[in-house]
Amino acid sequence: MQYRIDPKSGNALSILGFGCMRFPRTLGKTDMAKTEALIVKAVENGVNYFDTAYVYGDSEVVLGRILEKNSLRDKVYVATKLPLGICHTRQKLDELFEEQCGRLQTKHIDYYFMHNLSDMATWRRLCGLGVEHWIEEKKREKRIRQVGFSFHGTATDFVALLDAYPWDFCQIQYNYVYTDFQAGKAGLRAAAARGLPVFIMEPLLGGQLANRMPDGALARFKESGLCYSPAAWALRWLWNQEEVTVVLSGMNEESQLLENTATAHQAVPNMLSAAEEHTLGEAALAFQSFYKIPCTGCDYCMPCPHGVNIPACFASYNVACAAGFFAGFQQYVVSTGASNSQRKNIASRCVACGACEKKCPQHILIVEKLRAVKKRLEPFWFKTGMAILEKLL
Repeated sequence: MQYRIDPKSGNALSILGFGCMRFPRTLGKTDMAKTEALIVKAVENGVNYFDTAYVYGDSEVVLGRILEKNSLRDKVYVATKLPLGICHTRQKLDELFEEQCGRLQTKHIDYYFMHNLSDMATWRRLCGLGVEHWIEEKKREKRIRQVGFSFHGTATDFVALLDAYPWDFCQIQYNYVYTDFQAGKAGLRAAAARGLPVFIMEPLLGGQLANRMPDGALARFKESGLCYSPAAWALRWLWNQEEVTVVLSGMNEESQLLENTATAHQAVPNMLSAAEEHTLGEAALAFQSFYKIPCTGCDYCMPCPHGVNIPACFASYNVACAAGFFAGFQQYVVSTGASNSQRKNIASRCVACGACEKKCPQHILIVEKLRAVKKRLEPFWFKTGMAILEKLL
């Protein structure tokens, strides 16, 4: 495993971090045995940074139990996030922090985030609650070791936030397909220039850059003559940049863990050749030409009050764009339950209430895009066809 130094703390962090939002699941519940095996194997392979959040379901509880059971807490750095949307009083800050420490079975948090801090208005609201003094108090007590923020806003807001407080780190979404999205490459460099370690989320766009690549993009990789997987191409592009400190990966299979750690073992800054960078640029163009909705499947928009499975709708639409109508339609029927009698999960259930758009970290115009899904994947014969299919099933 390669490590990079956090210039603020001096911590040596594994360049591959374990993203804990998508633990393995069985019958809708976290598979504890499988998750434990993955976390233990990750530590054995040199991973020492684990990223979770209050809003990631039972992720904090699961991570805490596994670290405690296997005596791993003092061998790793734990990162979690304060849910800003429910912080309305100074007392609430304390209540949430203590609840998170209880979930994680720890007395301190190594890297504590202001979760999805994406504009100055939110930061000013937090300052009005006394968050700056609260942070100072927790750091003085050594309950919080490092404090930073995760970001999903505009490049301008990102720079303003960098200068609004003496942060210890920041986290941005960044990958080779959308280099100028949100904070982007300019934000990465701005943070590094201020001496901040930068953590990268969604390096594989929720798995789209690993196992849902269009044929045109895969062809660019094949033409290079190099035998890297799509995921390895994406991770190597990030680790090629010295400003990147840790890249998070939501690994839920042992094969993913072993491949990613093997890639990380050999990843150093400036390792890509000009030919490799050209290949990645061509693959990015091919990907962008097919995938029309930049949904990462994070589920922040869910649940929809009217039952629409928004991520499933968008994933099916992207497949239809990349692989043709019938491939996308087949996925749409299966993933949204379109063949059941109530059809609660399909795009046409949307009533344009806009509740989802307020929560989307990608700032997708969800209502507009659901109309596009409906137009493409619910043709005029859709209802009749689904009624027939329902009878057959």
